[in-house]
Amino acid sequence: MAREIPFFKPDISSVERDQIEQVLDLEGETKIEELEKAFVKKTGATYAVSVNSGTSALHLAMCAMDLKRGDKIICSVNSFPSVPEVVRHFDAEPIFVDIDSEDFNIDLDALEKVLEENKSKKLKGAIINHVGGQPTDLDRLYDIAQRFNIKIVEDASDALGGTYNGTPIGATGADITCFSFSPHMKHSIASAGMLLCEDDTLYERSTLLRDHAIQSDGWDKYGNLEYMYDVVDIGCKYDISLLDAAYALAQYSRVDKMIARRQEIAKMYDKALAGVKHVTLPVKKRDHIYQLYIIRIDRNRDGFARALKEKGVHTGLHYIPLHLMSYYKQKYGLRVNDFQQALQTYQQVLSLPIYHNMSDSDVEYVCDVVREVAAAHI
Repeated sequence: MAREIPFFKPDISSVERDQIEQVLDLEGETKIEELEKAFVKKTGATYAVSVNSGTSALHLAMCAMDLKRGDKIICSVNSFPSVPEVVRHFDAEPIFVDIDSEDFNIDLDALEKVLEENKSKKLKGAIINHVGGQPTDLDRLYDIAQRFNIKIVEDASDALGGTYNGTPIGATGADITCFSFSPHMKHSIASAGMLLCEDDTLYERSTLLRDHAIQSDGWDKYGNLEYMYDVVDIGCKYDISLLDAAYALAQYSRVDKMIARRQEIAKMYDKALAGVKHVTLPVKKRDHIYQLYIIRIDRNRDGFARALKEKGVHTGLHYIPLHLMSYYKQKYGLRVNDFQQALQTYQQVLSLPIYHNMSDSDVEYVCDVVREVAAAHI
C-alpha cells in the first residue's frame, strides 16, 4: 500500500509550545527583541530587523535603498516571483540573468556581462538568491559588485542557518540579507522574515518604514503607541506579531539540528540514488544546507513527477523561470529561448521531499519509489 510523503511537513516541538505560552503570559522580554538578538549573535551581523515574511523583508530592503521609478535591479531568472515583484512595486525594472547549470544560482559570467553592457546610473543593485540552500560564489559576487558599484541584496530564503566557507550567511559582505521562515509554504504555521545589514542608514530606514514611518517616544510592551507621534515618510505594516516571533525564535534555536538532519537525508539520497537511470543528483559546489534536494530527470519530467505522486511521494518544482510567467513575458517581450540554461534546467528539475522530521523509513520509501519509477520510465 502506498504511503503518503508530503513535500514538506512542519515540526512543532515543546520548544515552540513553550515560547508561545510565554507570549500568552504577557511577561518578560518581547520575543521580537529576542529573535533579532538571536540573529545578531548567530550570524555576527550588526543589525537585525524582524518582519512578517520573507517577501516583506525583500520589499523593505528596496524601501531602505530608496528605490525609485525607472531604477533597475538585476536578479536571476530562476527566482521565486517575490524577487522581481518587490522591484515592480516601485515601478522599477528587473533585469533577468541566466543561471549556472550546476548549482542553479545566477551565472556570474552572465551577471558581469550584463553590468558591462548596462552603464546606466539607474542600475542600483542585484538581488541574489541561494537556490536550495547552496550559496553562489560570494567572493566573486562581492568583487563584481565593488567593481561596478552596485548594492547586493541576498535573498537567503533558502539559506536560513546556512554558511559560506564556514561563515554564517548574513554577515559575509552583502549590503542587505533577507531570510524567510517559510520559503515554500502558502499556509505556514507562522509567518516571519528577517532583514540583516551593517549600514546605519539602511538599518534606521528599515526600522522606520517597517511601522508606517511613525516617529514617537515608542510603544509599550503591550504594543500601545505613545500619546504623541508623527509620520515622516511612506511606510509599511511589516512588523512581526509576538506569536510569530515566538514560533520563529523556537525554530531558529533548533535550526542547526534541522540542517544536520537534512544533510544526513541528502547523503542517504546520494547513496541510494547514485547511478539510477534517468536521474542526475545535485552538484555540491559549496556549503549546502539542502533546504531543497533538486534532482534532474533526463526526459518527461512531468510524467516522472506524476508517477511519484501516484505512489504517495509529493515533489516540487524550483523554479519555473520568470521569463515564462505571463506578466513578465508580456511586459518585457521575453521569448522562451532568451535564457537557455534556465529553460533547460526548468524542463528537467524536480525537488524531492527533504525535511528534518522525515524518518529513515520515509527516506527509504522515497528512494524505493524513485528507483521503481525510473526503472519503468520512458
